[in-house]
Amino acid sequence: MHLVFHVSMLKKCVGDLTSIVPLESLGVKDNLSYEEVTVDILDRQVKKLRNIEDDSVNVLWRNQYVEGATWEAEADMMSRYPSIFPSIRTLA
Repeated sequence: MHLVFHVSMLKKCVGDLTSIVPLESLGVKDNLSYEEVTVDILDRQVKKLRNIEDDSVNVLWRNQYVEGATWEAEADMMSRYPSIFPSIRTLA
């Protein structure tokens, strides 16, 4: 058997135009990678595991929807992006 198909088997792709992000706004490098930039901290949580407290923040990234926000370790985010944390420290 050959890995060949007939053109009649192709179907039209109907995509969601709102999900397309232009590459120019992302700042894609030559090796097809880009750096994520934080926009805002949406939420903060502290999980207690026996006698250890794990601080996490819900981070909204540029070029992502709110559904794409991720939970990250607060200490790691504070060391990489200190400019977004003064507002969090005044609330805590």
